[in-house]
Amino acid sequence: MPRGERPLEAESGPLRDFAARLRKLREQAGGPTYRDLAQRAHYSIAALSAAAGGRQLPSLAVTLAYVRACGGDVREWELIWRRTAAECAAERATPTSVPGRAEGPTDASPYVGLASFQESDADAFFGRENLTARLVEHLRRKRFLVLFGASGSGKSSVLRAGVLPKFSGEPALVFTPGARPLEECAIHLAARARLTPGAVAGELASEPRTLHRVVRQILAGSPDAADELIVVVDQFEEVFTLCSDARERDAFVSALLHAAHAPDSRCRVALAVRSDFYTHCTRLPALVDALAEAHVPVGPMTLDELRAAIVQPASRVRLTVEGALLAALTADAHGRPGALPLLSHALLETWHRRRGNTLTLAGFQAAGGFEGALAQTAEAFHASLNDAQQTVARLLFVRLIALGEGTEDTKRRVPRHELDDGHDTALVLEQATRARLLTVDRDHVEIAHEALIRCWPRLGDWLGENRERLRLHRALTEATAVWESLDRDPDTLYRGLRLAAAKDLPKETLSARERAFLDTSEAAEQAQTRRARHRIRRLRRLVAALVVLLLCAATAVGHALRSQQTVTAQRNHLLALQAVETSAALRTRDRSLAVQLALAAYRLESNRTTRNGLLSVAPHTLARHVHGLAVTPDGRRLATAHDDGSLRMWDMTDPRDPRLLGTTHDHPDSAHTLAFGPGGETLAGIGEDRAIRLWDVTDPSRPHLRSTTPSLHGDFVFSLAMSPDGRTLATGSYDDTIRLWHVRDPARPRFLRELTGHSLNVKPVAFSPDGSVLASGSDDRTVRLWDVTDPLRASTTAVLRDHDDFVVGLAFSRDGRTLVSGSDDRTARLWDVTDPRHHRRLGRLHAHTGMIGYVEFTPDGQEVITAGQDGTVRLWKATDRSRPTERALLTGLSGGLAVVVPLAASDTVATLSNDHTIEIWNTDVAWVLAHACSHARTPLTPARWTRHFPGLDHRPPCPGHD
Repeated sequence: MPRGERPLEAESGPLRDFAARLRKLREQAGGPTYRDLAQRAHYSIAALSAAAGGRQLPSLAVTLAYVRACGGDVREWELIWRRTAAECAAERATPTSVPGRAEGPTDASPYVGLASFQESDADAFFGRENLTARLVEHLRRKRFLVLFGASGSGKSSVLRAGVLPKFSGEPALVFTPGARPLEECAIHLAARARLTPGAVAGELASEPRTLHRVVRQILAGSPDAADELIVVVDQFEEVFTLCSDARERDAFVSALLHAAHAPDSRCRVALAVRSDFYTHCTRLPALVDALAEAHVPVGPMTLDELRAAIVQPASRVRLTVEGALLAALTADAHGRPGALPLLSHALLETWHRRRGNTLTLAGFQAAGGFEGALAQTAEAFHASLNDAQQTVARLLFVRLIALGEGTEDTKRRVPRHELDDGHDTALVLEQATRARLLTVDRDHVEIAHEALIRCWPRLGDWLGENRERLRLHRALTEATAVWESLDRDPDTLYRGLRLAAAKDLPKETLSARERAFLDTSEAAEQAQTRRARHRIRRLRRLVAALVVLLLCAATAVGHALRSQQTVTAQRNHLLALQAVETSAALRTRDRSLAVQLALAAYRLESNRTTRNGLLSVAPHTLARHVHGLAVTPDGRRLATAHDDGSLRMWDMTDPRDPRLLGTTHDHPDSAHTLAFGPGGETLAGIGEDRAIRLWDVTDPSRPHLRSTTPSLHGDFVFSLAMSPDGRTLATGSYDDTIRLWHVRDPARPRFLRELTGHSLNVKPVAFSPDGSVLASGSDDRTVRLWDVTDPLRASTTAVLRDHDDFVVGLAFSRDGRTLVSGSDDRTARLWDVTDPRHHRRLGRLHAHTGMIGYVEFTPDGQEVITAGQDGTVRLWKATDRSRPTERALLTGLSGGLAVVVPLAASDTVATLSNDHTIEIWNTDVAWVLAHACSHARTPLTPARWTRHFPGLDHRPPCPGHD
């Protein structure tokens, strides 16, 4: 009989309550012994017993292992743990007032937290000595450096605290580009050269040599006769996320390159760029040629480097790091390229909770652990505010984020004048700065590090509530700035649909400047409306006069009738087009009104535009926060990978009533690519960790992970595909290679062969229906066909060349005779590959205004589906492969399309957009007409009808929904 647990102390508190809940969970699981729990959780009996002991808060990892062993809800318990950690921290009156803490040299923290190291922190910057030496040597030899690394990999710190001190005799210019990179550069140059920023900015825009000349002028007037100037452009990705002027972006890059490469150059240039913006950099022609010689990647720290970064700053101020803490920190941070700000913040919070002169594992756990420390700090800041201040904080932090378009969200540097000057705003700024969540200077505000976006769940929830509304608000902010910069020019005001959409934004989210802009826009539109009404009255009087004349001219009656019919038809055409445009703008905000407007427009005039408008307003949303999507070969089941690491299986036999079949949490992070094997019994997936995972989904209600295997690729894995016989798996990677795997036994995948031949990133891969041919697309603008009849002897049989940009999507028809390829050149191409060695170009599909990221054939092979970054899905009749024609267009998908797949149900497709939402669409007009009114909550009132269809009798399209 198992020994009973020691009773908990009578005194209540967060630790006792936490332990009591753990014990109750164990009782609900049937009271298993701790020996049984240890076997399930893979932790020692002592660790699990101490977790429910109530004396100290266990680590998050031990807690979740305990919960899994008892069958509890892991996500719920993670929230419980973080809340308890915050309450324990709040119980301490002063975080640094730990008994026995050493004073004197340890009063100043040796760690910088979320902030980047600066040049003044060089003495406390450890762990990146090898990388620093490489960068210094590179700059001395080549003058131009582009440093690529994940967010949080330490790019800014190594340039500021590592590289710049090595050039201590030379002046440096360090800045971030912001929304106006030329102006930002001009301000810093002018300050050094004692010139007027406006004049320098104008010359930079018109002449790339200006930067080179001003640098020489600065050095000529330098009192210490410096030989060189170092220009460091940190967060270079802002030229893509914040700068909307392509000409200014190109001029800025040209100026930097000329300054570094001029024959008499006295300037060295270093750019720090997030690695997920590498593709954006390759789209700048001036930068592409320079990247080959200037590109240096920043990877994660080695174990020795991590130990140095943890221990040596503490040793400088006579502190010691407990061995158990060092082991925990290195285990958490090793191999994670974006972990350094989390590590630094966790160390800072652990320093606040040190015991004497020692940083302890207990202090680290009380701070919330590796990722929890940042979330706990943010939550403590949020909890310290009253309700009104919490609302101000939410609006402030959301305003400081630039929403990603196909990339992760990034921080946004905001001018102080963009914020209101209220008391609550000032208090929130002060508190957030004190908590080191924000960085505030005289002119700008920004979040301390992008790690906060990833690790503070509350901020993630704020950003996920309504991304379309956030984009609308961000556009309003930019429009307000343009209006003010042009002395409130009335031509820059909002009108029509843009004004109507912006007026729906909650008033409390707007700054005083933005409210003034909207008020002025509304007043201008009302004045315009009054003028239009005056014109209409004049026209009516004129029409009355014409009627009198027409009555006097009996012979003109027939002509008048025909004219009336023409005017009526033209009016109806215009009203129908306006209703379609309005319905598209309302789709995400008022589905009921959008559907009824589109339906009324189609009934008023049936044409291609109104038909597409009707198809585009009535999708069914299946799931959100999704990063990967795959469909079984028969189109009856879907697999979805979510951002919480879960994998879900769906029955799509009836698309109007999808059923969740099963869920598993075997994936540590969200998979971005999924693929089913033949029969839908095996599912393959790959995520950010580049590991191949194979699930047995024979029973979709209980997906079972069979194996996890490193992909062996040296860079991001873009795609994977399963052969029709289920024996072979292919993966395409940014390391320019394809790898083939034997997966007949999903429990023991075996590497077969690496395929080389592409000169740039490999993106899509696809097997032919008979499995004998593998197609691969690449950034080198080619499609390669490989003979994989024997995967161990696979070889290239053909190279297809017709695209002008990256190849992003590939698919074979069901008979294997036709291949479709989608490209960044905004076109898709059809190829006859009946005999791959003698392939032929067929039709060209061109209507998208952005990259075509996904292509597919319908099950009957009669149509091709293309999805683009312009937020549209197009269906093409391809019975004549040489002359495909567009049949249907679906619009209004926010953020562009990631995946589109046809389902078993006729004329039905599922889409996964870049805002991580899955929607189900029907492209049969007759079906949509029959079911459209199911989306209508209330019919169109006479007032609303007159607003959208003036001059027409009130005929609501869904009158039965009263």
